[in-house]
Amino acid sequence: MRQMKTPLFSGLLEHANRNPIQFHIPGHKKGMGMHPAFREFIGENALSIDLINIAPLDDLHHPKAMIKEAQELAAEAFGADHTFFSVQGTSGAIMAMIMATCSPGDKIIVPRNVHKSVMSAIIFAGAFPIFIHPAMDERLGISHGITVKAVQKALETHPDAAALLVINPTYFGIAGDLREIVRTAHNYEIPVLVDEAHGVHIHFHEELPISAMQAGADMAATSVHKLGGSLTQTSILNVREGLVDVDRVKTVMSMLTTTSTSYIFLASLDMARQHLALNGHLLTEQAMKLANKARDRINDIPRIYCVGKEILGKPATFAMDPTKLLIHVRDLGITGWEVENWLRAKYNIEVEMSDLYNILCFVTAGDTEESIQTLVNALRDLSVEFAHVQAEDMPTISLPNIPILSTTPREAFYAPTETIPLVEAAGRVITEFIMVYPPGIPIFLPGEVISEENIAYIQENIRVGLPVQGPEDETLKTIKVVKRQTAISG
Repeated sequence: MRQMKTPLFSGLLEHANRNPIQFHIPGHKKGMGMHPAFREFIGENALSIDLINIAPLDDLHHPKAMIKEAQELAAEAFGADHTFFSVQGTSGAIMAMIMATCSPGDKIIVPRNVHKSVMSAIIFAGAFPIFIHPAMDERLGISHGITVKAVQKALETHPDAAALLVINPTYFGIAGDLREIVRTAHNYEIPVLVDEAHGVHIHFHEELPISAMQAGADMAATSVHKLGGSLTQTSILNVREGLVDVDRVKTVMSMLTTTSTSYIFLASLDMARQHLALNGHLLTEQAMKLANKARDRINDIPRIYCVGKEILGKPATFAMDPTKLLIHVRDLGITGWEVENWLRAKYNIEVEMSDLYNILCFVTAGDTEESIQTLVNALRDLSVEFAHVQAEDMPTISLPNIPILSTTPREAFYAPTETIPLVEAAGRVITEFIMVYPPGIPIFLPGEVISEENIAYIQENIRVGLPVQGPEDETLKTIKVVKRQTAISG
C-alpha cells in the first residue's frame, strides 16, 4: 500500500493548485514570461510545476519532507537501504559512485568497455583504472561483460583496490553472473559498483537478469528514463550500507548536482517508481512477449539474425534481457549504419543504435503489435532489397585489441599536449577520448598508446558514417597526444 503513494508529485500538484504569486525563479512565471508558441506547446500543467526548491517543496540537497519520502519509497521498491534521485542522468550517478569510493591514487577495477562517464569520474577522482578485458563476441562484433574468473584474477593481483565496477546488463542486454561476482569481491571486502543504466526493469521480473540490489551489490546507478518511464535525464542511485560510506555518497551527489533541480524531472521519478512498483511485472511481461514475437518473426527473414537465448551458457553470457533486440545484419552485405538510415528513410523507424554489423532496438510496454509488425515488415523488405549482394561483398568482422595504458587517465588528460595527424599517431599516448556514441564506449581513453590497428578501426567507422566523436578536432584528422619533451641545450 505504501507504494501507491506519490508524495513528490502529489505535493507539487497541491502547491500548483494553491496558485501562489511567484517572486522567485524560474523567470517564466508559469509560462507567462516565455515565448507564447513554446508555452502553448508545453502546456500550462507542465509549466505550473516547473519550480525550484522553495520551502514548501523540499530540497534535493537536504531533503526533509516530500523528496525524502519519495526517495525512501524508491529505496523500498528497489531493495536498497538508500536511494538518491539524480537529475544529472545516470552519468551523474555513476560519477558519484566512483568519486565517493575512490581517492587520488586509488585503484578501481573496471571492464574496458565502460561508458565514458566512468572514465570521466576516474579522471576527476585521480584514480588508476585496472582494466578487465570483457568477453569479445567475434561473431556479432560486440563485447559482453566480465567473467567471475577474470574478476578473481584481478582481485588476487590487486587486493588493495578501492572498488570493482560491473556493467549489468550490457547495452545489448547480456549479463554475467553478477551474484557470484559480488560474492567474490566481498571476500576481499571490496565494494561492487554497478552501472545499471539499461536495467531498471530487471528488478521487477523473475525471468530477467537479477538486479544489482538483488545480487547484493553496494551501489547501482540505475537509469529510470531509459526503460522505466520517467523523463529523459532522470536516474537513481541505489545504495546498500556496509562497505560504502552513505554520508560521503550524499556529499558527492550534492557536489555533482545542480542547485536548480527540475521538479518536473523529480516528479517523473516519483511517478515512474510508483508505476514500476505496482505494475512493473505486468509491464515487463508485455514488453517481453512483444519482443519475443518480434525475435521469432525476424529470425524467419533470410540473412538477418536476432540474438536469443542460444547466446547463453558461457561465463560472460549468464543471462539476457529479451526486450533488447540485437539484430545482426552483416550477412546482408551492408553495415548496421546503412540499415539505420534505410529504416529512417523508407519506414520512418528510428533505432536505438547501429554499428558496423548490427542494429539495436528496445522494446517496452510503450510498444504495440502494430509497431512491432512495422519493424518486421521493414526488415523483410530490407532483406529483399539487398538479396543481390554476394557473399564476397560482406564486410569482415574485426575487433581491435584493447590499447595499452601507458599512464593514468588523469595524468594524460592534464599533460602538456601537441596536435598531430591521426594517421601519424601510432605509438603516441593520447590525451583525448575517441568513441562511437551511442553507446559511448571509448575506442581510446586518455593515457592509452595508439596503435595502427586502432587507427584503422576508427577510420573504418568514419568511412561507413558511424558517429565517431570525442576529440577537439571533430573531423578526426588530428588528435592531441602527450607532448614529447626535448632536452634543453645550453
